[in-house]
Amino acid sequence: MNFFSKVDIPASDLRIDYKSNLVFIGSCFADNISAQFASRKFKVLANPFGTIYNPLSIAQMVKNIAEGKVYGDTDVFQDVCRDNGHGDNLWHCWDAHSSLSGHTREECIAKLNAATTQARDFLRKADAVFITLGTAFVYYLKDSGKPVSNCHRQDPALFERRMISVDEAASAICEIVENLRKIKNQTRIASPSARNDVARFTSDNTPRIVFTVSPLRHMSDGAHNNTLSKATLQLAVNSAISSVTTVPSASSGTFPTIDYFPSYEIVMDELRDYRFYESDMVHLSRTAEEYIFERMADTYCSEITCGHIAKVEKFLKGARHRIQDESAPATQDFLKKINAQATLLESDIPGLDLSDEKRPVK
Repeated sequence: MNFFSKVDIPASDLRIDYKSNLVFIGSCFADNISAQFASRKFKVLANPFGTIYNPLSIAQMVKNIAEGKVYGDTDVFQDVCRDNGHGDNLWHCWDAHSSLSGHTREECIAKLNAATTQARDFLRKADAVFITLGTAFVYYLKDSGKPVSNCHRQDPALFERRMISVDEAASAICEIVENLRKIKNQTRIASPSARNDVARFTSDNTPRIVFTVSPLRHMSDGAHNNTLSKATLQLAVNSAISSVTTVPSASSGTFPTIDYFPSYEIVMDELRDYRFYESDMVHLSRTAEEYIFERMADTYCSEITCGHIAKVEKFLKGARHRIQDESAPATQDFLKKINAQATLLESDIPGLDLSDEKRPVK
């Protein structure tokens, strides 16, 4: 008898290893999964503009990066003290998380432009981009109709909130794909090694894009609306994958290959027990996040790379041992051993960087 329904994940030709540059964009689930990769020493960029939950805002962010948007005075606003006393006087941007807010206008703008530059530089060399869609509900500013990534706890009367349609979400996803292609293509244009300096976009220079739907439920919307929202995102991704892989790009003749990874389905069908959740019964436990990472590694990493991951995990467990007395002879011997192991692993695993784990020895 089989008491476990395992989600079947189609084989993928996407292969990531320690040489790969990985980008994670989207909801807080993107932060959680990127942390799983980063903790195992993969090269990762996660949410340069902070967590973004809906496809329209993700599409706008990627477009801004592709176009090299320079943020200025009109892109930020100050949160003045309100009647409820919750104003913090910080400067915010509707396009970004509060982690990019600043105590002055100049600080906020500087953070936004630094994030744009960092994201563009990393995306140009990215091998795979994982995009997590959290919700189909979008907040719009009433005075302009602009969708916002973050409301920054502003007066609810400023916003209109509605669930976008499957077509709207699919259009945003296709726009994300096209602008990621443009960012990658900028490398070809700028590269002196590009033949005849002609901007060509080939499969060898194509970032692989993997969409997934966050398994974290938005129960504040109610169980039914949460289900409708997640279903909208799933249908939109399916529609976009179908259109993107069948309709050629006018500029290059091809679109990047995109995939879908079933994070939502894994949690709903394989981990359908509240022991895999935190105490709020909404966020996933660390065990659940690690399990989803294992499923991703099984899907996108070769057997050799999975073996490398196991070696790195074993090394890090020892290297992160808590040290009581830095000057003790035994501690110095331990640090020498760790440094030697790190150097050996780096020589055995191409692309692995353990410089942060190497400690000075007296």
